[in-house]
Amino acid sequence: MIPTHYYLILSIILFSLGIIAFFVKKDLVTMFLAVEVMLNAANLALVAFARSASDIDGQIIVLFIITVAAAEAAIGLAIILHIYRRKKTIRTEDINLLKG
Repeated sequence: MIPTHYYLILSIILFSLGIIAFFVKKDLVTMFLAVEVMLNAANLALVAFARSASDIDGQIIVLFIITVAAAEAAIGLAIILHIYRRKKTIRTEDINLLKG
């Protein structure tokens, strides 16, 4: 059996890579995928803790989180597609939708 701290180390690495990608990359799709990676890293940590406690509740919560993430992915990609159709770019420097 693999120790819990291995899963937590992997979760920390994935979360860190997600944060770095979110702040370094400047296009919306990469930023969106970075948020998804961070969400999956949190899911991995939650499953690891649930497994170490021999409790199924954490895994059930992760199932609901994955469901919400799927809905968020569909809505997020629809918003990105709408922005691309309107502005013809997905670079964050070129998008100024909130400016008056």
